Formats: sequence, C-alpha cells, structure tokens
Amino acid sequence: MKRTLFALFATVLVAAPALADQALAQKKNCMACHAVEKKVVGPAYKDVAKKYAGQDVIAKLANKVKQGGSGVWGAIPMPANPQVSDAEAKQLATWVLSLK
Repeated sequence: MKRTLFALFATVLVAAPALADQALAQKKNCMACHAVEKKVVGPAYKDVAKKYAGQDVIAKLANKVKQGGSGVWGAIPMPANPQVSDAEAKQLATWVLSLK
C-alpha cells in the first residue's frame, strides 16, 4: 500500500507542472488553435518541440506567442496574444518545448 501511494505521489509531482502549463494554455485560449498531439489550425505542440529540439528558442517562441507570426507552419497566420504576459509567454514556450 505504501509503495502504491508513493508511486502515485511521485507521478503527481512529475505531471503537475505539465498539467499546470496545459491549463495555462487553455486559459489563454491557445488550445482553440493548437493541440498537444495533432494539428488543429496551428501545429501540434509536439511537432513544435520536435522542430526546435536542442535549440535555444524560448525567447523566440515567447515572442511569437505575444506578437503572432506567419510563414513557419503554413499560410495561416498566428494572431498576436496581448492578453498573455511576458512571463506567461515564456512559461508556455518552455512547456511546449518540453513535449518531446
């Protein structure tokens, strides 16, 4: 019983940051155009993580979250998200890049 509770507790500790950041993405309406596993309007977050793996692009992606952009993933532009703070944009970019 103790082993089971410990395993459950350890799983919650490891998963909590990822769930918290996905909750932030939902709160900031990112999930209207993106999903973790599949392309919706914009690319799947796992595809973004794969494309930028091993690169120092947190600031670049945080800026894209706030300012929007186009051309990297196709013709449909990503709109600016002024409701996202600089700290939240960095948190979201860090989370997306962790989804390998």
